[in-house]
Amino acid sequence: MTQFAPEALTDFCTAALVAGGVRQQVAMSVAASLVYADVRGVESHGILRLPIYLRRVREGMVDVVREPAVVQDRGATALVDGGNNFGAYVGQKALDLAIERARHYGVATVGVCRSNHFGTAAYFAEQAAAAGLIAVIVSNASQTMPPTGGVRPFLGTNPLAIAAPTGGPTPFLLDMATSQVARGKIIAAARRGEAIPEGWAIDAAGQPTRDAEAGLAGAVLPLGGAKGYGLSMAIDILAGVLTGAGYGPHVRNMYEDWGNPQDVGHSFILIDITAFMPLSIFLARMQDYVELLKAEPRAPGIPEILFAGEYEHRLAQGRRETGIFLVPAVVGELSELAADLAVPMPYPIDLVDLRNGRAAAGA
Repeated sequence: MTQFAPEALTDFCTAALVAGGVRQQVAMSVAASLVYADVRGVESHGILRLPIYLRRVREGMVDVVREPAVVQDRGATALVDGGNNFGAYVGQKALDLAIERARHYGVATVGVCRSNHFGTAAYFAEQAAAAGLIAVIVSNASQTMPPTGGVRPFLGTNPLAIAAPTGGPTPFLLDMATSQVARGKIIAAARRGEAIPEGWAIDAAGQPTRDAEAGLAGAVLPLGGAKGYGLSMAIDILAGVLTGAGYGPHVRNMYEDWGNPQDVGHSFILIDITAFMPLSIFLARMQDYVELLKAEPRAPGIPEILFAGEYEHRLAQGRRETGIFLVPAVVGELSELAADLAVPMPYPIDLVDLRNGRAAAGA
């Protein structure tokens, strides 16, 4: 694997998107979202998505010019038409609006229609927590998961993120797909030529498989059986049915459908903590909660009890210092992209140079 500085990858992503016809402001939002995912160890939503994002632009499946617009507004609620722009950019606009409204009204719900894949929901949820808010953020996705009892994809892996500040450096940040695993992890395994664990997916005939390619041709399985299926459908209602976006099979697959926009929907539900109590009191209560959790008896061999988002936060801190590792297949795709767009590929970094603050920013 090859190691790169996060800043160099962000600059490269931005430059590649701009070279592909994307406005600077939009490109920066998308690049920040992709590299954020890699830094947190969620490679399935990271820079490996850049080639397909750019292909969607070339094929006219993403409108990188049109600005998101508020089309329904009742103060504490608003509906944003994403204009078929990149999901990360549309999502950022919707989040900013939701933060503003939540601070004014105490609670806000901003729905989004006519959007695209918006990366990892944690990217938005962490920003809300940093602003002193509690966030519930959901998005639907193209059909990759069967309903319980079915054998063919109908629902997306429809992610859910819930975040809250803790008073410490690490927010509570639950970020999960409603499938056993995000489909992007199976894509990543296929690119590495690795088998996938039992229970992740079924093949096109509905049979369990450990073959990543067969799993991609079939379907990923719901988390916890009927519970994951039910949660995925609930998110589809909030993000798709309610907002006027696509839902179920009406959300288009960005890897396979080259004749229609994705029409992904999102919902951002934010709560201003100060509508319930002073923020300082809430943070003190959260610190007490975390301390009680950490003091719980541990199972043999477990050095520490972690809460949701803590592992990823620590991983991100490390990767910001030591860099991000990319597998050869992804490096190869990015190199081809760089050559096609005449954008310099970032240099791999030397660990010693990075620690000394001399990481190469790019060729």
